[in-house]
Formats: sequence, structure tokens, C-alpha cells
Amino acid sequence: MKAAVWYGRKDLRVEEVELAEMKDNEVQVRVAWAGICGSDLHEYEEGPVFMPSQTEDMLTGQKTPLTMGHEFAGVVEKVGAQVSGINPGDRVAINPTLTHGNKHEDVDIYDGFSFIGLHGNGGFTRFANVPQDNVYILPKSLSLQDGALVEPMAVAVQAVKESGLQFGDTVAVFGAGPIGLVTIVAAKAAGASRIIALDLSETRLEKAKEMGATDTINPGEVDAIEAIKHLEKEGVAITFEVAGVGPTFKQAIDATKARGTMVIVSIFAGPIEWNPMQLTGSGVKITSTIAYSPTTFQQTVDLMGTGQLKPQGIVTDQIQLEEIVEKGFETLSNDKSQAKILVELSGEL
Repeated sequence: MKAAVWYGRKDLRVEEVELAEMKDNEVQVRVAWAGICGSDLHEYEEGPVFMPSQTEDMLTGQKTPLTMGHEFAGVVEKVGAQVSGINPGDRVAINPTLTHGNKHEDVDIYDGFSFIGLHGNGGFTRFANVPQDNVYILPKSLSLQDGALVEPMAVAVQAVKESGLQFGDTVAVFGAGPIGLVTIVAAKAAGASRIIALDLSETRLEKAKEMGATDTINPGEVDAIEAIKHLEKEGVAITFEVAGVGPTFKQAIDATKARGTMVIVSIFAGPIEWNPMQLTGSGVKITSTIAYSPTTFQQTVDLMGTGQLKPQGIVTDQIQLEEIVEKGFETLSNDKSQAKILVELSGEL
């Protein structure tokens, strides 16, 4: 079967691969749709970031070259001998996080984690073997294409939960890429009264408005902090840093009111220079999040199923696997009007 396999920086190849033998605790999924994530793009442009290129990953036992893709959904083809509660024909979304499972889920991921599609073979292919615990059944109200959006939406739901956002809080989101956009969706659903989106791309800012932002600011045209404090004199209660660069990291702190919270959601490709005195003088609290807990993933499925979370608007293109390099990764690298590109594998069945 064909798969998109990562060999190195700027070296992603669509080639024939063999599907490994399914284990007794695994489910074989016929992949319908898979999304290209910002993490995937980091690996393509600057990797290896997460990819185990030197030694085998501690949880997957695999190393590169690896099939990419961790945002995916599909239909169960068959199940292992030890699997219960999941049956062939079930429509499912995949939670790609793998952990040791030795601690409570709130801290489990910080005890060491790996990702299907980054640390081990993933979903940019026709079939994928996935541990039973990583398979979530989709409600009838969601399509398989919707299922491919659960993973990025869950990232945003976890970020909003980490922020402690309460009804009526004001929010600023630095970066209106895919995760920034779903963070806007999650913040709106959680009761934010004002959501300010910041980005250098007018197209992305327009998309942010569509997804629920009440105000938009282009830092390339105005002073971002002055513009925010024109809207909210004391600053906003919560900022989300979703751009992953030094300037927005510092701006997010400056935009947060005294004793407010800044949440780091982005992945930084390298270190930044920063003076912690910026916090000392403001009382701003910083927290961060990576991925989500199993409970958050299930909550995201449920909330999307009821229509309380609607991330579907982030999709800007749909492509075939054979087009994934030029129309997928290269397009995302060069065209900032693009947000979420979905790859069709078997499509809706």
C-alpha cells in the first residue's frame, strides 16, 4: 500500500510500504481522512523535532523512516483477539498519544509520551494498526472527515481547560493558524466574552473572524499591545501563544492583565531569548500544554457530536495522498492563506 514516509528534512516520499502484523490488542483501521498538522510541518521543514531518527522510540520501538500522520479517522477493518467493545465497521477517530500509563491521566503525558505518526507509523496511508485504547467511536452526527479534526480540536480544548477560562473572560490568541483557529472555537464555546486574534496574514484574520473572533489585529500594521489595550485597558485575562516565536511569546505576556494567565500551546523549533523579569513585574502566570488527556479527547468527540464545537471551518483544501508533498506540505510552507489541509485516503465509506 502507498504511504507518505518521512526520511528527513524536506524528504517526504510517497512509496509502497508493508503493513505490520496486527497485535492482539490492536485495531486495524481503514483510514478515510488524515489532516496535515503544524507538528508535521515542523518535521518537514526543520526536523527531526520529535521523529526518532537515531534510536528506536521507547514506546513504539520504531525509528525513521516512518509513515507520518497523526490526525486521522476511518472505519474499523478488523480487531485483535484481546479487543472488546470495538467491531468491524465502526467509524472511529484516533487519539495518537501513547504513554507509559503509570500515572493519573492529568500528569501521565508528562511522564513520557509518543505520537502515532511522529514516533511510530501513522495515518498517511490506507491502513493503520492502532492500540484499542487509542480508538474512539464517532457519533452518527459526525462524518469521517469531521473525525480527522477531533485531534487538533482536542489540543485546543485541553489548552482552554489549562487556562482556567471562566464565562465572561477576555482572551487574545497569538497566531491564527489551524491550532489558533480551533483555540478560538474552544474559547468561544467555553464562554469568552471577547476573543482577539492576532496574525500577520489578513486572510487568516478573516478566517479567525469566521471561527468566532470578535476582534482582529495585524501586528505588522499596528503595535499589537497598544491595540489590545485600546480594546481592553488592563489587558486580557488569558492569552494563548500559538505562533511559537520569540516576539509573540513576549507580546502574549505583555497583553495579559496583572495576575492573568498566558498559555503556551505552540511548539518552538528552537530556544528563544527571554528575561523572566517580564513576569516578575506583572504577576502574569505562564502555563503550557502538550496534547490532551483521554478524557479531553472523549469530551471533544462528544462536544463536536452535539455541535457545541464546530471546527469544520478550518479546512481550506482536500488533496490526494500522491499530492501530499507539493499540494500539502509545500503549500502550507508557502501559502499562509491555507489552514487545515486534509488528505483523502479512502474517503467516506
